[in-house]
Amino acid sequence: MGTSSDISELDPVYQGAGLKIGIVMSRFNKDICEGLLSSCETELDRLGVARDDVLLVDVPGALEHPLVLQKMAQSGKFDALVAIGAVVRGDTYHFEIVCNESARGILDVQLETGVPIANVILTVDTIEQAHVRMAEKGRDAARVAIEMANLLKRI
Repeated sequence: MGTSSDISELDPVYQGAGLKIGIVMSRFNKDICEGLLSSCETELDRLGVARDDVLLVDVPGALEHPLVLQKMAQSGKFDALVAIGAVVRGDTYHFEIVCNESARGILDVQLETGVPIANVILTVDTIEQAHVRMAEKGRDAARVAIEMANLLKRI
């Protein structure tokens, strides 16, 4: 067995020029979602994704994401997708259902279609936690979408 220097490695590529990105955003907890979207769009711009190459679609909430993401992924028009939303814990088990099922659905869409999805549906205990995470997680989503789109083209 050779040393690690003998192994080929694909480093992350964060060049967004020419990539088509679809964003699905919840209207539920809209202020948080708009904060996530703003930082995501700023990072997409910074990394070279043209505004004309981004499509934003609104949905009511986190459970509606998988179906719309599936339709977008199947269209063949997008190199990567981003799911933006926020689920804040309440007093009932509904929180766990929404979080688990939306995440599972989004993962299923990726595996079924081969289109990467950056999932930035925040799952938090309080609105304050969401506000603290908005800027960083929005940026992360843009970077994940671009990195994964580029990686899949290279494999």
